[in-house]
Amino acid sequence: MQILVVDDEASIRELLTFNLKKNGYEVTAAADGREALAKAVGMDLVLLDIMLPEVDGLEVCRRLKADPQTSGIPIIMLTAKAEEIDRVLGLELGADDYVVKPFSMRELLARVKAVLRRSAKDSQSEKGREETLKIGGLRLDFSSYQAWLHDEPIALTPKEYELLKLLVTNPGRAFSRDELLERIWGYEYYGDTRTIDVHIRHLRAKLKGAPAVSDAIETVRGVGYRFARRTA
Repeated sequence: MQILVVDDEASIRELLTFNLKKNGYEVTAAADGREALAKAVGMDLVLLDIMLPEVDGLEVCRRLKADPQTSGIPIIMLTAKAEEIDRVLGLELGADDYVVKPFSMRELLARVKAVLRRSAKDSQSEKGREETLKIGGLRLDFSSYQAWLHDEPIALTPKEYELLKLLVTNPGRAFSRDELLERIWGYEYYGDTRTIDVHIRHLRAKLKGAPAVSDAIETVRGVGYRFARRTA
């Protein structure tokens, strides 16, 4: 597995590189946003600091998720800021997880393993399948991990795709936020269920071109979300 470590502090890059290599990963390092964008293609995971020179981490995340060559690469944000706004922005831009500095190496490695494990599991489950699901103007191709709305491709992040797929393939079933975190992220997300609300808000926005589909993603008060199949 190849991991790109992006941080402008040499000591942190060296610490992360040493520990990741010690755990069997191949590591490439970048000291700023431009270098990160240049080195990201082909990586299995990106550890991305928010406060970067040249291009900040949030913008790097946005560009990586907007580029078809890198949109499927999981991203874990690293930030020295504890404010909620940084975490929410990162999630809205497509980051898969975040770790607030200072962090323990044990915690970081656990996050890395969990994200990579989930990514590998998704790849295996989708491999060789050619199923397509159509609901109203929405079309999901399970073999290519792509989605279209009225035959126009939708730029979904991996977690947005997984969340949408889970909901539409289980119409009428209400999922709690904790269950969605466990099913989609594959591990305990430290009780921060707000990430589900962020991803649902993003999905609804991206599907607004087909109100019958976006409106079918219903909020179940006090529980979580469900997909009410009301389209043809």
